[in-house]
Amino acid sequence: MKKRNMIKKFFALTAAAALALSLGACSNENVRVSAPSLENDSSSQPSEPAGGASYNVAIIKQLDHPSLDEIARAIEAELKQLAEDNGVTIQYHTTSGQDDPSTLKQLADQAIADGVDAIIPIATTAAQVAAACAEDTKTPVVFATVSDPEEAKLTGIDYVTGTSDALNTAFIIDMMLAQNPDLSKVGLLYSLSEPNSVKPIAEAKAVLDGKGIAYTEQTANSNDEVVAAAAALIAEGVDAVFTPTDNKIASAELAIYEELIQAGIPHYTGADSFVRNGAFATCGVNYTDVGRKTADYAYEAITQGMDGMEDFYLMDGGIITVNTETAAAMGADYSMFSSMGTLVEVQTTED
Repeated sequence: MKKRNMIKKFFALTAAAALALSLGACSNENVRVSAPSLENDSSSQPSEPAGGASYNVAIIKQLDHPSLDEIARAIEAELKQLAEDNGVTIQYHTTSGQDDPSTLKQLADQAIADGVDAIIPIATTAAQVAAACAEDTKTPVVFATVSDPEEAKLTGIDYVTGTSDALNTAFIIDMMLAQNPDLSKVGLLYSLSEPNSVKPIAEAKAVLDGKGIAYTEQTANSNDEVVAAAAALIAEGVDAVFTPTDNKIASAELAIYEELIQAGIPHYTGADSFVRNGAFATCGVNYTDVGRKTADYAYEAITQGMDGMEDFYLMDGGIITVNTETAAAMGADYSMFSSMGTLVEVQTTED
């Protein structure tokens, strides 16, 4: 059985102050969050099968951007399939916290007040908030795509599990060197407010130091800051840019990819959603697979209980995704990637 006291450490973090603003302790009051405050709010309305059990699941995205949207859609599809396969009803309600801790807390409180059978938070901050709010009720929290569950204080909790998309940072730097053997300076672009970025950025620095490759870093927490940070890296003359699975930067990829292309600087990232929005390449997990697996674990937690489940389940990576339009615009050869993993070619989309 996992220890129950680890979640209290979450409130010792700086984010705890934001969670407390204008909101009381996590409660079971049945107060509905008003729809106007939520964008991209969807619900299922399945028919009740004769004699089948009925379950209710809350899916809470940290914010709207392509990777998290892809995961949410995959969770919804898998819940529908599980309901059909097992002759049960699974109702789900999908909302987005718009990257605001207070809104995320309100959504998690509401889910608990509604008596859901499980909460599926997508991304690290959403998972931390949901786990904190479920501490009293022990409502199963099955998170999706938390890159470093241990750093996020989401391990050792008996009602929390989920999927991790931990990044193989060293491999991505190997991709950079395979594509450009003369690589001499790498730009690190990330947000200081993203827990997902802490470990891979530290790993990137260590790997680059070990290879004798210089690096410079720029951080940003808003779209305008991301644009300015990317411009600063271009001005510094970096040979490539690395961004881990950072939600802040992902949300702004469409605002920076053309400038990076014009400068001839390939952007290597932590998720294929960046690449579909114009970045050059990544190696990581398939987020549709992440969503399906997360839904499977949530169903297991609901129907069989949490005993015996792992702290988290690490998803397999090894999928190299390249944006062929970006490669062509930069005149960048990427044929060497085909010998390094499963190669997927995509083009730029704005969704």
